Amino acid sequence: MDSASSIQARRGDLARTVVDRLYERRPDLPDRYGPFGREKCVADIGYHLLYLSEAVAADSPALFREYVAWVKVLFAGLGIPWTDLEESLRILDDVLEDTIGGETARRARACIAAALQALPGAPDDLPPLIAPDAPHADLASAYLEALLEGDRRRAATLVVDRVEAGLPVRDVYLHVFQPAMREVGRLWQTGRISVAHEHFATAATQAVMGMLYPRIFSGHRIGRTLVATCISGEQHEIGIRMVADFFEMDGWDTYYVGANTPTPAILRTVRERRADVLAVSATITGHIGAVADLVRALRAEAAAPPPYVLVGGYPFNIDSDLWHKVGADAFAGAADEAVRIAGRLVGILPPPAGEAAR
Repeated sequence: MDSASSIQARRGDLARTVVDRLYERRPDLPDRYGPFGREKCVADIGYHLLYLSEAVAADSPALFREYVAWVKVLFAGLGIPWTDLEESLRILDDVLEDTIGGETARRARACIAAALQALPGAPDDLPPLIAPDAPHADLASAYLEALLEGDRRRAATLVVDRVEAGLPVRDVYLHVFQPAMREVGRLWQTGRISVAHEHFATAATQAVMGMLYPRIFSGHRIGRTLVATCISGEQHEIGIRMVADFFEMDGWDTYYVGANTPTPAILRTVRERRADVLAVSATITGHIGAVADLVRALRAEAAAPPPYVLVGGYPFNIDSDLWHKVGADAFAGAADEAVRIAGRLVGILPPPAGEAAR
């Protein structure tokens, strides 16, 4: 997955070239976006190039197409017309043809073409992610409201009271925490809340999860070990924490090593804990290369046979073959699914009919 290294290496220069051409073409932009607008535009194009390079490396136009659709919603919340995004992508396409060339440029331009084709029809807003008829939607909505009001105590009480009344912790994770945090992400993306709100909601939810741990760590053990981590650079850790807790509830011994964990630390933990499975989360397309690097490093270890690698996160939901491209053994789209797949990989659950576990 190194075919996009020329884009990565020249990302800053390429971004400035795109913005220079954009501002030459659009003399109205300095007045529209102010004295700092040019540098913000350079930063935005730099992000486009980061995601583009990962899509090229994975040979996955879908990754860049979905990223651009995400940006369209983000820009709409900021009052930036999607046609500005379209124009900058067309200029980026020209710049890559002029400066990069070769197979890398061809693949990059294919990714841009796919994104441009889908862009006009992509939504500029997203519907709420807590469906009224979803299981425990009343609790999820009340919990979200408490988070947005900054009332950590009420949020915790809502959940703990319901658990004490008999609601399984698994259901809290799947039907309360997960949809509520996805809705927080949607509200931030659409400009309805600040990043401070998002950080508060994440920290509060992690605290409530901690309050439920006595109910998680009291079950049977099956003699299998999971190491769970976010890739280096990845800050979105709540999803992989939920995955680790589901394994714990199913009897696994789990070692969650946190967000933004360097590869050497992950490898050392895998060795020390003699992990059967390594679960790796990457929620941002720009981190896919780091996942592939980690898997390669794990496979290159001269010690005992490496653990199975289970990956998950938003990019893997977009490209159904991406897990294979990064060298993993399997992909899971949800915490409960991850436990089932890991059980099949290590042989404690039978594979589905007609399917082998590696």
